[in-house]
Amino acid sequence: MVQAVHGLGGVGKSTLAARWARQHADAHVLTWWITADSAANITAGLAELAGVLVPEMTRSTPAAPGAVPVQERAAWARRWLASHAGWLVVLDNVTDPGDVAELVAGAPAGRFLITSRLREGWHDIAPALIKLDVLSESDALDLLRGVLTVGRPASGPGAGVPTGLEKGAELCAELGWLPLAVKQAAAFVRQAHLTPEDYLELYRANPAAIYDRAARGSDSATIALIWRITLDTLAESTPLAGELLRIMAWWAPETIPRTLPTPITDPVTDPVGLATALGELAAYNMITLSPETISVHRLVQAVARTPDPRDPHRQPADIDTARHHATTLLHQATPADTDDPAGWPTWRSLLPHIDALAEHADPDTDTTTTSLLLDSAALFLHEQGAIARAIAYYQRALASNQRLHGPDHPDTLTSRNNLAGAYYEAGDLERAIPLLEATLTDRERVLGNDHPNTLASRNNLAGAYYASGDLGRAIPLLKATLTDQERVLGDDHPDTLISRSNLAYAYQEAGDLGRAIPLLEATLTDQERVLGNDHPRTLASRSNLAGAYQEAGDLGRAIPLHQQTLTDRERVLGNDHPDTLISRSNLAYAYQEAGDLERAIPLLEATLTDQERVLGNDHPRTLTSRSNLARAYQEAGDLGRAIPLHQQTLTDQERVLGNDHPHTLTSRNNLAHAYQAAGDLKRAIPLLEATLTDRERVLGNDHPHTLTSRNNLAGAYYEAGDLERAIPLLEATLTDRERVLGNDHPNTLISRSNLAGAYQEAGDLGRAIPLLEATLAGCRRVLGEDHPLTKTVRENLEGAG
Repeated sequence: MVQAVHGLGGVGKSTLAARWARQHADAHVLTWWITADSAANITAGLAELAGVLVPEMTRSTPAAPGAVPVQERAAWARRWLASHAGWLVVLDNVTDPGDVAELVAGAPAGRFLITSRLREGWHDIAPALIKLDVLSESDALDLLRGVLTVGRPASGPGAGVPTGLEKGAELCAELGWLPLAVKQAAAFVRQAHLTPEDYLELYRANPAAIYDRAARGSDSATIALIWRITLDTLAESTPLAGELLRIMAWWAPETIPRTLPTPITDPVTDPVGLATALGELAAYNMITLSPETISVHRLVQAVARTPDPRDPHRQPADIDTARHHATTLLHQATPADTDDPAGWPTWRSLLPHIDALAEHADPDTDTTTTSLLLDSAALFLHEQGAIARAIAYYQRALASNQRLHGPDHPDTLTSRNNLAGAYYEAGDLERAIPLLEATLTDRERVLGNDHPNTLASRNNLAGAYYASGDLGRAIPLLKATLTDQERVLGDDHPDTLISRSNLAYAYQEAGDLGRAIPLLEATLTDQERVLGNDHPRTLASRSNLAGAYQEAGDLGRAIPLHQQTLTDRERVLGNDHPDTLISRSNLAYAYQEAGDLERAIPLLEATLTDQERVLGNDHPRTLTSRSNLARAYQEAGDLGRAIPLHQQTLTDQERVLGNDHPHTLTSRNNLAHAYQAAGDLKRAIPLLEATLTDRERVLGNDHPHTLTSRNNLAGAYYEAGDLERAIPLLEATLTDRERVLGNDHPNTLISRSNLAGAYQEAGDLGRAIPLLEATLAGCRRVLGEDHPLTKTVRENLEGAG
């Protein structure tokens, strides 16, 4: 019988074979161990077996001077094995199946147990092939504990070993649960009277020394030595194998796409050579191959990327080259358009490897290629809503560009602009605005006032002012930027059209729908002419115009335009494109505004399901859709579904976006409003008060959202019958809205209507009726006769009279 155990060096093949041989010694007439890593050692082992069976062969006597030569003794042992049964011979660490093929075939009556790092080449020799993998997490921890505690008291003077195993599991995971590595780490910890945490610190700070160091009395075959022997063997026939291993050492250990290690140097340009090298590494269990992916043990990677001038396979220059190649290959594999869903699966498969490269590579070694790779990855993460991860990569790309090119290089300025955009998206306007202002100043100085990138910076800064509620600075800057772009780029340039759309949106936010809607209509006409009806930006303009109609209360024009935009986006972009999902959400919200909850709620539910599937549960747009659905349930009177969904959304936004993100604050406000709708003012009012405090701190006293919170809190006081607090707060909010937003902004009209209602409730008709009359006139002039707010004010005035 022939059995072969294969696995990575250090995985415990020899230990397993030795234990099995001891446990079954009584079942065999003879148990013999041969170190079988070469044909010469196999011959020597067989000769030693002959000497044990016939000691005279090794003795020199007067009748037979000189011992029997080694080759003759080995041949005699072969004949003995062939003619006897019931024996066990362990052939340990076979490096070439051909070295043992004849021996195994010629002695079928006994049992051969073979260990080898090779997984291939056994089909004609060993029908029973066993792969030995790394330990389970619990078994690795048991091994660590066993070495640390054997023969020593658990605690007390002279114990020498800590009673706890804090960080033990982390240490085993760092070592990839490889038995030899865990055993040697435990022996070192025991000998040096350290803790697993101490060893981890040493390991991370001095990996090269740790890989080559064994504790006194432990196995001298260190991890680095074992794998060096394997690579020595491979280097003779397949030198490319070592290069590939050094490259893959910089990526994540699992699911490396087989297309990723694409040939980049002359020796690698032969695809057959590449496949051969991968096959050889897999044959020696240095990697695991599947038809689509490659896996490398994390400790193999750690050793392969740790320079050691004494090791020919880990020369510092070679490792630097491998890191550069690993970076270049990742950069070449990334899709060009981060906004195209067709490339998202590729991005998601590459991100773990980009993360690993960023973790393992010292930032001081980053090259221009590294900076480009991290900047592209940050852009994808940014668009996917993973803002915190995006910011970390933007920051590193910026630091690299500043180090490599200086503060005024265009790439550095672009990195600064991108980082500021991520701060903006995270709601961190305190960092976004100063960085955008500084970037604009530098671009004006370095590139000139009229450079397209300078104009883009001006537009971005205006957008940040707008987001902060500072329309007094946003609108003039948007106007100036648009004027410059029309002069420099031309009226029909795509960037000019974007600026025109942004200005219209700012007018809309300011409540100036009289200027917003005509500008949106003109921009849409220009985009249809310049870009075509189906261009994504044209579709975006159509969506924005529908939103403006909706805000003006003109649902008769808004809903058909939302429907048309959705149809066009489904046809042009596909059902799952993020913009299509936005259109679906916008249409549902328009149905909701029209009071058509029978169409709104199913569409919101379907959109949320699609966004969870396409974007993920934690994407900001998914969270927004969840919030919108909760509001629709609330509006339908289904508070049993609304409140739990509001609570879940708030919890998720606090976890994903942070407690102070504007979207999180909006969710807190929405939950408070739901409590209020349920009549639970004891929970609603404290939450509204806390939200107002947070918005004043994060957004400022004059931000539109802060003013909304003030208005909502006043409404809750009013509903609680506390007019002494409600009326002064409503009066202050109205004054602030008139100052910040203007007299005719829809929110200002709402505040005026609310204050009039409070006066009326207090019995002060002398102030209520004139204020209602003025509000009604304003609603008719700004919103039109058919707007819902106009109708409400008219009814309130009729009731007061």
